[in-house]
Amino acid sequence: MGLLTIAFLWLMVVLPVSVLAAPYAAFVMDARTGEVLHSTNADTRLHPASLTKMMTLYIAFEAIERGEISLDTMVRISRNAAAEPPSKLGLQAGQRIKLRYLIRAAAVKSANDAATAIGEAIEGSEAAFARRMNRTAKAMGMTRTTFKNANGLTRDGHLSTARDMSILGRHLLYDYSDYYNLFSRISTDAGMRTVNNTNRRFLAAYRGADGIKTGYTRAAGFNLVASAERGQERIIATVFGGRSTAARNAKVAELLDLGFRRAPSQVALRKPSRPAYVGSGSARPSTGGDTEVAAASGAAGKTIRLLTAVPKSLRPQARPGSTQAPVLVAVKDDIHDALKQVMAEETKPAAPAALPKENLPTRLAQEELPSPRMRPGDLVLASAGAQKQAVEQVLAEAVAADAQADQPREVVTRLSTSGGRHWGINVGRYPSRYAAEKVLVKTALAEMATLDGSLRKVVNRKGGFDANFVGLTREKADLACRRLQARQVSCFMIGPS
Repeated sequence: MGLLTIAFLWLMVVLPVSVLAAPYAAFVMDARTGEVLHSTNADTRLHPASLTKMMTLYIAFEAIERGEISLDTMVRISRNAAAEPPSKLGLQAGQRIKLRYLIRAAAVKSANDAATAIGEAIEGSEAAFARRMNRTAKAMGMTRTTFKNANGLTRDGHLSTARDMSILGRHLLYDYSDYYNLFSRISTDAGMRTVNNTNRRFLAAYRGADGIKTGYTRAAGFNLVASAERGQERIIATVFGGRSTAARNAKVAELLDLGFRRAPSQVALRKPSRPAYVGSGSARPSTGGDTEVAAASGAAGKTIRLLTAVPKSLRPQARPGSTQAPVLVAVKDDIHDALKQVMAEETKPAAPAALPKENLPTRLAQEELPSPRMRPGDLVLASAGAQKQAVEQVLAEAVAADAQADQPREVVTRLSTSGGRHWGINVGRYPSRYAAEKVLVKTALAEMATLDGSLRKVVNRKGGFDANFVGLTREKADLACRRLQARQVSCFMIGPS
């Protein structure tokens, strides 16, 4: 064995991974417009590692939206998926688990077994799913990317670029914003256990950071696609080939700072166009209940649930020239229309009772029917008057509330009337105030029976923002927590301070 070979092998054994760094690349863009703010080796084809899972998750969200599969689909784990090396959730061959937990594990823990199971569940095999990944990448404009698997483990030809991964991150952000909160979770319930975010250090350290995905293999180095929002500005920065987690995070923070300095404060949002749908599955409605698919190579078809619910309810636009809130204007108009209709119905003459057709000629011949007497024009029925008075009171209150809209005041999420209720519950800690507020609203809507009358409160802690409900009795707090925990929502009670 030559001296050079021996020296190289000695370096591989003795020197840390950080010294044997992978090739470096970086890319920064204004997420609102796609404008490039910085680029270094951005089109060099490198190993993406677990950044690959961004495409796996994008296709999973697309398949759910298209009705190919549902979040509650029970996925049966194949030997191929269970045999993937770490990082992994620990899935066993033959195990059945809901798709929602596989998505959480792939997004937060970067679990390789979960990512492979997602691909097999959607397309029947890992190879077929990789082909769909490549079709989707091409439709997005990722011109220098080739996928070979769903998890990003090193394989010949499995390559991408910093530019392409930034494009993918931007599509995740805007195409599936309802799912984007997954990437900012510090931890999450993955069905089998609670898993921690591989990006939690950066999320906690950089103000405004809310995603997106880390990646590491020996061939790739330490990779990260990160997104952060401050005020009206949102920046995406991508790094390939970091020397360590700390060095990578420091570099990404530096690039995001550069992006915020260079990006204009005010700019029109230009979301990316959705890529053409290139799925190979054809959706067909199920017969109801949970469905199951086999995450195994060569699976012959899948039973799916077709989702037909409207994904988002649009807020009505304000009328031209109006300064009032659109919802309030609509309510006023509806009340006025209803009042007019009630008044018209109550004051018009009552129609004479209808006579059977067969008896009408006989009765007309026998007697002269009196003409109905017209009611006085100024007569107002008591029921209509009372309703008008009630409606006018509602209108007065609405106008008064609208008039106060321009007055400076302290904004609260909900008025509390605790009345001696000093207990509360905590439903998690999140990296941003926005994320905590969003969880509070969703939780309040899902558990209205026990949380009605409570106050939603976000508390800034050292490790993030606590999402709390306060102003509850001890019994209500205990009941709310037990009901939320039954739905796999993290919750604990907060006693009087």
